Amino acid sequence: MNQQSETGKPLTYKEICDNARGLMTSCKVCRVCNGEACRGVLPGVGGKGNGDNFVRNYQKLQEVKLHLDTLCEAGPIDTGMDFLGKRVDLPFFAAPLASIENQFGPKYNTEQFSHILLENAQAGGTVSFLPEGNPEMIGSLCGEFPGVGIPTIKPWPIEVLIERAKQYEQAGAFAVATDLDGAGLAMVQGRGMPVAPKSVEEIRSLVEAVKIPIIIKGIMTVAGARKCVEAGVAGLVVSNHGGRVLEQALSTIEVLEHIAGAAAGRLTVLLDGAVRSGSDLFKIRALGGHGALIGRPLGVAVYGGGPEGLEVYRKKIRAELVEAMMMTGARRLGDICKDMVYLPQGFSV
Repeated sequence: MNQQSETGKPLTYKEICDNARGLMTSCKVCRVCNGEACRGVLPGVGGKGNGDNFVRNYQKLQEVKLHLDTLCEAGPIDTGMDFLGKRVDLPFFAAPLASIENQFGPKYNTEQFSHILLENAQAGGTVSFLPEGNPEMIGSLCGEFPGVGIPTIKPWPIEVLIERAKQYEQAGAFAVATDLDGAGLAMVQGRGMPVAPKSVEEIRSLVEAVKIPIIIKGIMTVAGARKCVEAGVAGLVVSNHGGRVLEQALSTIEVLEHIAGAAAGRLTVLLDGAVRSGSDLFKIRALGGHGALIGRPLGVAVYGGGPEGLEVYRKKIRAELVEAMMMTGARRLGDICKDMVYLPQGFSV
């Protein structure tokens, strides 16, 4: 049964945000989720240090503009894509949001929150990234929703990575990711095992240990993309961990085009970092990415409306993407190209 507002009608996105403000702790559910109000809020949803990197992720993505062009053939708009052999209806996936109680508030724990994401993904014929958590709990979720979850393992020692990847493969995971950008998370250090960068040889050994796809999150350079190709992974995520691990870094959208070029035809390329709308998804496709991860806004959707709130948000993003495609002359995601967006001079690095 759909959750309803006080008027008895289905929840609106505004009502979801209003509800979430009373339930979330570190997140203020700002009108614009741009990192300004939560600078340095860690643990929580803010960026590291002065928060500039989170803010830059948002600001640079907004600098990319769309070229309106409606002198084109009209027709149905298809927002679907192939993702590692699976047809999905939208080019975005839930990001691996960890420590839900600490990041957002006590209404949900990581297992409850992840269950809602997986249930929504299964119903929508897509997949969802899952956060680091108790391995038994994550394995149980992968078994309950086979072929839907992508557990994301912190860069623990390689033998631990391999052991957990095998465990999740056997449980029914669609793929396994490791967020190498998590090597910079101070809150993870000291849990009994060190998190650290990984070599090409170590990642190759991870790829060879399982039959399901391996995705590397935390790639910010062309050299890193080429190393992913060398290691034999199936995909990469352009990510600076939401601006939470390194100050004075570039934004993800600034480096996307060249990374996508280096990986062209060999890897699936996703982007993580301040993606807020269907228009943002359009920009990512125009600069060579296949899709995106969305994190903080999904927390707001779930806290403000539960499973229904998440579905309202998905429909909102889809409507925005459809509008962007219709008003620029793209009927399929494959039609979207760089000529359909404007970049400020010297934007891509």
